[in-house]
Amino acid sequence: MAKIVLDNVGHRYDTAIGSEGAYALQPMQLEWEDGGAYALLGPSGCGKTTLLNIISGLLEPSEGRVWFDDKDVTALPTEQRNIAQVFQFPVVYDTMTVAENLAFPLKNRKLPVAQRDERVAHVLELLGLTEQADKKARNLNADNKQKISLGRGLVRTDANAVLFDEPLTVIDPALKWQLRAQLKKVHQQIGHTMIYVTHDQTEALTFADKVVVMLAGAVLQVGTPQELFDRPQHTFVGQFIGSPGMNILPCRLERNVALMADIRIALGDEYPAVDGQLELGIRPENIDLVEMQTYPQASPKDSPKASPKASPRPHPVKITAVDDIGRFKIVQMLLGQQPIKVLFPEGWPLPQSPGVVFPPQHINIYRNSVLLPPIVGGVTL
Repeated sequence: MAKIVLDNVGHRYDTAIGSEGAYALQPMQLEWEDGGAYALLGPSGCGKTTLLNIISGLLEPSEGRVWFDDKDVTALPTEQRNIAQVFQFPVVYDTMTVAENLAFPLKNRKLPVAQRDERVAHVLELLGLTEQADKKARNLNADNKQKISLGRGLVRTDANAVLFDEPLTVIDPALKWQLRAQLKKVHQQIGHTMIYVTHDQTEALTFADKVVVMLAGAVLQVGTPQELFDRPQHTFVGQFIGSPGMNILPCRLERNVALMADIRIALGDEYPAVDGQLELGIRPENIDLVEMQTYPQASPKDSPKASPKASPRPHPVKITAVDDIGRFKIVQMLLGQQPIKVLFPEGWPLPQSPGVVFPPQHINIYRNSVLLPPIVGGVTL
């Protein structure tokens, strides 16, 4: 196992379209702690696989250095980095049995037979493949073949890191939840440094201790799932994480008030006077949808999301659509001229005179898409 450091690593391909020097991967400084579980998350084409290939040695970066602990591995090929990699589509030896596939990398490293058999049996059990151990791989379906690929990456105990490049893409959706839980369990047991590439936020947030969110070759934020949800550092992160994503509303600032036309929204902090594009961000889960006629006299139990301490008065809205998805409703509405979405509990009647309250502690302010720090003690954080 190893601590992996990307020291000002950037990359551009010869075929990059645009001005000279255009980057496919923007220079970045990242550290992957020994034994950590990480995810690279972002839309297709954002640079996730390029970054993973640089770590694995399949691609040498145009600039910067890659370190495994105190060893510079930038120019070393994959086989000298001692990593295991699992790809999007299963790579198996069809003429071998399941157990033989898993044992193959251990056999190549001349691991004693007893240890080899013990490791193979352990991984077979973890992945639910024990009953298929003696079957030829060619006779298995795509799900089980991908399990073999996962197993070959996990069976080694000496790997510096295990890299996963969208490994659950071909897996049946009903099986994905099970395999995600198994991968998390495996990481907790064997403690390998694991890096998992995906465009699926559920996979990233359920697997990783820390998630790296990428866009257009750049790292926008590195954080725990809770940090990405509560304090996204960029509006893209706020909208990409969550279902539905964060509401992003153009606004102006007046110290501790956000203004949208004639709507004044109280903020929990005071902000500096700045230029640029200003936006207010708040998640649909954190907006209170209330009855204007009775708020705030109604007790909290009478309105499932009412929070009388959040604001002295709600702001009237016009409901335009309601999507009932079972556990809750996604209520679409207009706040003035701005469309917003609110999550509302299933089984509760919608207000006849609807209004919304924005709890100040859940509001983020952005300048040019980047989180704007508030003023604390007369100083901008």
